[in-house]
Amino acid sequence: MNAPDPRPIRPLPEILINQIAAGEVVERPASVVKELVENAIDAGASRVDIELEEGGVRLIRIRDNGSGIAAEQLPLAVSRHATSKIANLDELEAVATLGFRGEALPSIASVSRFTLSSRRAHDEHGSALQIEGGKIGEVTPRAHAPGTTVEVRELFYNVPARRKFLRAERTELGHIEEWLRSLALARPDVELRVSHNGKASRRYKPGDLYSDVRLAETLGEDFANQAVRVDHSSAGLRLHGWIAQPHYSRASTDQQYLYVNGRSVRDRSVAHAVKMAYGDVLYHGRQPAYVLFLELDPTRVDVNVHPAKHEVRFRDSRLVHDFVYRTLKDALADTRAGMTAQEIGAGAAHPAEGGSASAMPGATASSFGYV
Repeated sequence: MNAPDPRPIRPLPEILINQIAAGEVVERPASVVKELVENAIDAGASRVDIELEEGGVRLIRIRDNGSGIAAEQLPLAVSRHATSKIANLDELEAVATLGFRGEALPSIASVSRFTLSSRRAHDEHGSALQIEGGKIGEVTPRAHAPGTTVEVRELFYNVPARRKFLRAERTELGHIEEWLRSLALARPDVELRVSHNGKASRRYKPGDLYSDVRLAETLGEDFANQAVRVDHSSAGLRLHGWIAQPHYSRASTDQQYLYVNGRSVRDRSVAHAVKMAYGDVLYHGRQPAYVLFLELDPTRVDVNVHPAKHEVRFRDSRLVHDFVYRTLKDALADTRAGMTAQEIGAGAAHPAEGGSASAMPGATASSFGYV
């Protein structure tokens, strides 16, 4: 039996290239919200409105008051690997913006009915560009306030195999709300307004990074009452944020937030360092709760590791691990020093689930020496 003739090698169509990229960048509606809101923040927005329908599957509309996009640059904005955020390798290795790959907009536009509208403050009017399943239309004038609006309708309408993997409306909405909660912790200076199916569902008012109000409205009063503030610098590294007292622990990792230079990431090395620091103050199987911000020279961390930018790679991971471990170990040692053995045992025997834990008598964040 003769083997079939091999297919000739040929370049892929641009729409198919973008749909392949969408498979890496656009996992679900929450991925779209993440990419678009990060773009808004990179554009200097101080307020972002997020409108959703059917958990974001039917509609995602993101409005911001950022710097806007010139009319002639709208088609370029939805072209692959076109970005205003980096221009050379040196800038890539020291990137400080949330986005930089130039893949999000074309990827999203290739799997949805997509409209990009924008206006710069000094422009007489706004402009809009519509894309249907990756097919780009003409730029047209449109009334628009300064800033940008991105409208994504019928996500995955032209990729049914992807759409069938989406979960129930409530589940998809939950993923979006969780990501927005994470963003609200990192960027309290940005006002976030969220609506779902025509009803306002959440508003994060702008405030200070160390505002107890923002901490309480994102993670609850119990976490805010049990949180110890940490702020320590050494060897060009700074770790600051909050860690929960040992008697406030969780059955899962649902209250563990790590940010590297303002970017929400998952990192096994840092997670291991935190767990080691809590090792002798938590029962087996319990999880610590924390909101931690690690800051270091951007050239010492590689953010170009994952298409969705969920992971980073440290140039010296051992140094980072030891710094996080020792910082939190010292903070927890001070915490334990302020408790009696009976209080430690009682707290560990009845760990909190964000419900009935009470603050340690007489203890404040300042009593631990971290404010």
